[in-house]
Parts: sequence; structure tokens; C-alpha cells
Amino acid sequence: MQSRLVALAAAVLLSTGAAYAQQGAKKNAAPPAPAPAAQPAPAPTQPQAEGTPAQPGWIARCTSASRDAPLECAIEQNAVLTKTGQTIVLINIRIAPDTRTPVALLQLPLGLNLPVGAKLQVDEGKTVDLQIQTCENRGCYASTPIAPDLLASLKSGKQLKVSFQNMAKETIAIPMPLSDFATAYDKIK
Repeated sequence: MQSRLVALAAAVLLSTGAAYAQQGAKKNAAPPAPAPAAQPAPAPTQPQAEGTPAQPGWIARCTSASRDAPLECAIEQNAVLTKTGQTIVLINIRIAPDTRTPVALLQLPLGLNLPVGAKLQVDEGKTVDLQIQTCENRGCYASTPIAPDLLASLKSGKQLKVSFQNMAKETIAIPMPLSDFATAYDKIK
């Protein structure tokens, strides 16, 4: 038994030493080229510049306030400036426990023309106007229940466009892919 432990310890030490030797060789070698940021490829019709937002896709998340509390699930996607890492738009869609209807919460950047609000549009469909409800140091927020026709459009659409105006009254439209929306939504409904 003791000889097995010694052999196991020797194997661990040898593999650890080999790992350290590889690290030392890497330190002496030329530094590796920086890895590209993990982002989806931009749509062929819209080339991505360095300052444009990148989206990782729709992600389903479930949390609970305690072990005894029911799980609350939501899907979200955010658009982040590749140059600075700043979140431009974050969309969180959850199923309201009391009504069992989906509700969207949008986080938008500061510096908006608040009276204009924000707009959602799937592909070339009708726009949904959102009133901005509050702002704090992380951004401004708008919330809306998602009507069945909008939900159907989100599930079958290709792109969601979130638009708002900055203080200079310039309209900013952020495209958000919907390719994996239906799959993510099915996880939380």
C-alpha cells in the first residue's frame, strides 16, 4: 500500500515538474499572439468595426432566492463594445410567475434622449415603443410584457433591432441575432 502511495506521489511530482518545465520554456519563447476575442462572426452584410457591439447569443439562466424557493429562469443577451467592453444593450426576458407571460427588461446606456424612449423591431416588422422607466449608474431601464405576436416574431425572426436616441437626437440601432432565441426560450417556459 505504501509503495503505491510513493509511486503515485512520484507520478504527480513528475507530471507537475514537466508542466513547470513547459511553462519555463514558454516564458523563454516569443510571446504568443493575442487570442482573438470570443465573439460570433458578424453578419456578411454588416461588417464589424472595432467599436461596434458583439453579442454572444441568448443564454438561459435560472436562480433561486433559497433552497426552498422556486427557480426563476430568464434568457438574456447583451451587446458589448468590443473596444471597451462596455454594455450597450442588455435584454433579459423572464416568465412572470403570477401571469406566466414573458416580460422583457432592457438595460440601455446612459446619455439617452429619455422622452423618445426605446424601440424594439424584429426584422422588418412593426416597432414596439418602450418608455424608459429609470436610470442609475449602470444605465437606463425599460420593461414591457411581451405580447404573443411579438413572441412569435422573436422565435421565428432573424434579428431584433433595439433603437434609441442619444442626447444629440441621433438614432442608434443595435442589431441582436435571434438565431438561438427559440431554443433558449424553450428552456425557461
